[in-house]
Amino acid sequence: MFARSSLSRVASQRPTLGAAPQNARNMATLREIELRLKSVRNIEKITKSMKMIASTKLAKAQRAMQAGKEYGSANSEIFEHTSPEAPPKRKLFVVVSSDKGLCGGIHSSVSKATRRALAEPDQADPTSPVMVIGDKSKGQLSRVLGQNMTMSFNQIGRDIPTFADAAGVADLIVKSGVEYDSVAIVYNKFLSAISYEATTVEVTNEKLLKESPGFRAYEMEDDFAKDLSEFALANAIYAALVEAHACEQSARRNAMDNASKNAKDMINALTLQYNRGRQASITNELVDIITGASAL
Repeated sequence: MFARSSLSRVASQRPTLGAAPQNARNMATLREIELRLKSVRNIEKITKSMKMIASTKLAKAQRAMQAGKEYGSANSEIFEHTSPEAPPKRKLFVVVSSDKGLCGGIHSSVSKATRRALAEPDQADPTSPVMVIGDKSKGQLSRVLGQNMTMSFNQIGRDIPTFADAAGVADLIVKSGVEYDSVAIVYNKFLSAISYEATTVEVTNEKLLKESPGFRAYEMEDDFAKDLSEFALANAIYAALVEAHACEQSARRNAMDNASKNAKDMINALTLQYNRGRQASITNELVDIITGASAL
């Protein structure tokens, strides 16, 4: 008698509007976790593929960097013996980056180094002109040093940079009409496969070369200093481009490796959460079945 009255009271109660059964809510949560698991697995596949591609490109970039360093060492040897008597007053900053992202803080490194150099009056004039190779650093520096920006270059370094790319940039710098005493090239120096640092190398212009004691000791043609300064600028830009390209590929490989590890950790956590939710849903269904059978 008591059991029949209890069942009649339960049957007479109306379900609350807008409330979903417990099993339906669990199924919805499990479905969301399953979709997220699928998404993270797809991302892991992409990051692993990008890591493999970056590893292949890094090997080629390192070989090109070793060849490009010969140009930079030749420049260094020349300017060691042609130091100007007075330090250059007005510098032109050329920032070397690229157009692609997904490579950690490789672009922020050279942008911060440029801002620090311009913020110190002892190193450079705060109104010094700035030219940027690559859209990534251009976007970062234009927000802070928009008044200093005079020219930018893109589509350089999509593949391994060549001397023709560097010569084209140097030619546009010379023909731009910007006045400068020296060119300060800011780029990332390759230290190892996992580390790099922002470095600056300077190339003096034609006037300072002529006035240096090393050049005044010899008699030379009028166009010699001009040709040498332009060629030295192209050499320095090429050496910076190939070394920065190697740093970029190394940083991209490390970034994709870290992303793949993070995706694997997320997959493990989501799988555990999914299994727990599925087990809880099965347990609730069993409890409902057993409770209903005992009520009857």
